[in-house]
Amino acid sequence: MRNKNIGLVIGLVVIGILGFFATNLVRNRGKSDTELLEFSIKDTTSINKIKITEPNGMQITLVKNDNQWTDEEGNCVTQEPIVIMMETFKNIQFKGYVPEKSRQNIVKLMMASHTKVEIFQNGEWSKSWYVGFSTQDHYGTYMLLETPDEKSDLPVIMKVKGLEGIIDPRFFADKRKWKCTNIFSIGLDDIAEVAVKFYDVPTRSFSVAKNKAHYLVKQNGKRLQTLDTSMAIQYLSNYKKVHFELANFELNNKQVDSLKRTKPFGKINVKEVNGKSTQIKMYRMPALEKSMNDFGDSVSYNPNRFWCELPSGELVKCQYFVFNPLIMGHIYFATKPE
Repeated sequence: MRNKNIGLVIGLVVIGILGFFATNLVRNRGKSDTELLEFSIKDTTSINKIKITEPNGMQITLVKNDNQWTDEEGNCVTQEPIVIMMETFKNIQFKGYVPEKSRQNIVKLMMASHTKVEIFQNGEWSKSWYVGFSTQDHYGTYMLLETPDEKSDLPVIMKVKGLEGIIDPRFFADKRKWKCTNIFSIGLDDIAEVAVKFYDVPTRSFSVAKNKAHYLVKQNGKRLQTLDTSMAIQYLSNYKKVHFELANFELNNKQVDSLKRTKPFGKINVKEVNGKSTQIKMYRMPALEKSMNDFGDSVSYNPNRFWCELPSGELVKCQYFVFNPLIMGHIYFATKPE
């Protein structure tokens, strides 16, 4: 009887020990699972560095300096995608687990292709997102999380609170997409002279010079007989905000070099009072069929867009709608020179 009681006590002790370890295992596992679902960052103001690496190896590092984001070299980057990323960091939430029957395939696909987003807070790496592809209904995205303490090996499905759609397009490393699009951002008081030269129709060339409150306008090299000063002011005010439309995603290096060897249809040269000079060249973009330009002429080039060579030599796509106020001098000035 005594031995039986001893055996019962030992059995209870063993069960208790097993129960203790099982409880802690479940607790620890639950804690780990919870941590690996904590993708969101509530205080996005603490984020001061983001490193994005695409599946093709393309990479960019974005750095915050005085509430302004640049690339790692201090170059200007467009700020709107940063705002979208911050909203994503803050509002991302768990949508569901990957169905067991799909896990192995999803893991393989994510290992083969994912975008890595490394997030730094107050100068320290805090989390990395591994952003995969969207679910079949496009209402969720397969993702993995890595922190200094844990790294998940099982993808989960995430979404952005209050929004429908996929997450991966929000993170990209192509520097052409990040490049600031501004070409001219010069105030009226900072401009000394603007010269617009047309190579295809030289008679349309003109220049506008400013010296304090005095303005001098020339049409094809000859001074205008009369000048409405308000029109000169209006014209020069157009240079405060001029942007190109898109970076070059169409022409390869050989095609770009070939285009630059042709004669541009025009160029714009802006001189500032501080001595800085900015010159751009403009090249026609071929069209599939003839159309009419803003002068009423029949043309064989694209009437809406053209190629623009920036001072850096980079080729970008521009719109006539944006540049017409800069290049159509006849709208602002009389055409009867002295």
